[in-house]
Amino acid sequence: LGIHLEVVITDGSQPIGRGIGPALEARDVMQVLQNDREAPDDLRQKALYLAGRVLEFDPDVRGGQGYNLARDILESGRALRKMQQIIEAQGAAEPIPAEAPLNEEVLADADGWVTAIDNYQMARIARLAGAPMDLNAGVDLYKKLGDRVEKGEPLYRIQAEFPADFRFARNLARRDMGFRIGPESEITRSYLEI
Repeated sequence: LGIHLEVVITDGSQPIGRGIGPALEARDVMQVLQNDREAPDDLRQKALYLAGRVLEFDPDVRGGQGYNLARDILESGRALRKMQQIIEAQGAAEPIPAEAPLNEEVLADADGWVTAIDNYQMARIARLAGAPMDLNAGVDLYKKLGDRVEKGEPLYRIQAEFPADFRFARNLARRDMGFRIGPESEITRSYLEI
């Protein structure tokens, strides 16, 4: 068929970035593009890695040069300027606030470390909250795999536009919050780290 194919294996042990839901994910992306110190580093690193791999399709860019080139494009502001051009070409809409009117923090049920995050459960909670149909709905993560937490400390915030969606998401999180808290020795290790 003449198709060039490359496979990239990445870590899927937890959500990338902090937001699950359209406005929250857009916030994360814009923070990365703006080189904001608060930008999620895992999203930044994955974006640079994947962009670098694509740049290395060019025969003149090889041997890890793609990552460095992608980093230079990001840090120089060129990536942000290109995103702004794309947004304008598509007819820029009014900015969407990253917070919905109904929200509740889900708290750690014990002292310890975040030993595992159930991506499927977190996605279910976000969908029940109204994402992706309701742009502000979803889950805003405060803690990530390997973080130390104390009982009662917020792990994430559920946010929704409508009371029924909010109740469904909140009730699911109360049955299974999607986070496991335990001793440091039980932190899920990625097969990429082994």
